[in-house]
Amino acid sequence: MPRPPRRLPAHTLRRRLAVGRLIREARLHANLSQEELAERANLDRKTVSRIEGGVMSPRVDSLLDIADALGVSPRDLLPERLDPPPTG
Repeated sequence: MPRPPRRLPAHTLRRRLAVGRLIREARLHANLSQEELAERANLDRKTVSRIEGGVMSPRVDSLLDIADALGVSPRDLLPERLDPPPTG
């Protein structure tokens, strides 16, 4: 029997959504489709879609490849401020 999906903390979801939004904005600014970005970054288009939608986080290598494909710094694809996880 498959195990149920793991429920992620809210701060993790916010981070994923923020990274995905920044990648999408950079992709649109570069006038690229998800397919074109995926090809340039050596990723599957579904992976790009899932990253932009906040369903998954990019691995570090993928983030670097995406940044290269978009002609931006990897730092440009990360939010200025990441909310820390709650303590306690």
